[in-house]
Amino acid sequence: MAEYRENTVGTEVLTSNASNPYAHSFGNMESKITYVDPYNDFDYRTHLKSKLLDGMDAELKAQTVAGMGTGTAGSSLIPVYVDQRIVDRSRKFTPWTELIPRVTNLGTTADFNVLTSKGSAVAAAEDAALSDVTDTESRSSTAIKYLYSVGRVTGQVQSAMPPYLLDGGNVQGNGTTSATFNSPSAPNAKQYEVLKRARALRELEENFLWTGDASTTSTEFSGIVKLQGTTNQTDKSSSALTYDDLETIAKDAFDDSGHPNIGGCDSSTLGDIRKIFRDYLRVRPGDTSTTVGFGIPAALSIETLAGSVPVLPSQYLTNTTGAKQLFFLDTEYIEMRVLLDMTFETLAKTNDSEKFMLKEYIAPIMRAPQFNAFVDNIS
Repeated sequence: MAEYRENTVGTEVLTSNASNPYAHSFGNMESKITYVDPYNDFDYRTHLKSKLLDGMDAELKAQTVAGMGTGTAGSSLIPVYVDQRIVDRSRKFTPWTELIPRVTNLGTTADFNVLTSKGSAVAAAEDAALSDVTDTESRSSTAIKYLYSVGRVTGQVQSAMPPYLLDGGNVQGNGTTSATFNSPSAPNAKQYEVLKRARALRELEENFLWTGDASTTSTEFSGIVKLQGTTNQTDKSSSALTYDDLETIAKDAFDDSGHPNIGGCDSSTLGDIRKIFRDYLRVRPGDTSTTVGFGIPAALSIETLAGSVPVLPSQYLTNTTGAKQLFFLDTEYIEMRVLLDMTFETLAKTNDSEKFMLKEYIAPIMRAPQFNAFVDNIS
């Protein structure tokens, strides 16, 4: 029989004996412990060689994996041990959902006023006749959009799925090194489904935040690309990005009274900027690293006449040659208006299953596209 003893940290672990094949190889090491790591120059195998022979008698040596493990996986004498970590290969990073300010909203539209022009002040002679001036204001209105993520789990799955498998989903992870996709354990199958559906909803929000177009699909909101339009556009017409382009869009935003505080682009354009830093400025990109909101690290930071602009890539902007983009944004005037933030709600129960939805009612607004600038159609 397998024997247990208490290790130095108070956790019960298996000791090596003839009836515990795991302990033959690994002794009192717990499951899922790394024992070979060439990157950290660590190899514990030399200490484990004797474990393979400890306590093994002639009868056990006569058994073979082929003989003991023949048959369908899980039904042979050697059972299948499934790693409890579930890696989401479909995941997308969503840092921008955390970087754009979220602002509460009343009603199903986000309405705001802008002052587009104001009458100038004048210099006049003593006791001159003074005339009043006219200002121009206008109203902007953006419809709130409704995003949903629906899940369902049957009673059989809830009963049969072991909790140890439910490891590897993350709702709030922004996809960066400071708070990336952690591995919270779900206590049951339903919670695991909730984690996946929440992650999907966050990814949809990030996607629409950049590429959404309400004029094309009425149920989605317009994102940064659509809201910016052609305002302060530097069109490269499928030519390469240059250092002068960085200076130009910083100047365009500044000349229109903007103060860009963050940059956004695709991963390929970020590589172009790194090459510019290395080849033109003779600076290592790592020397310009910084952090932005919530401790999220930026890939690099560009010093402009308007100040330091950290640049962060998004996986939802295209890497296609001739269609790449780089935005300098003044986020003080960009908001995610929220009528209802992410909320869980149980749906009607009809069969032996539990159905639910996660939902949010949101839409971004850009109060002043003139305060931003961008390079378009980069090769």
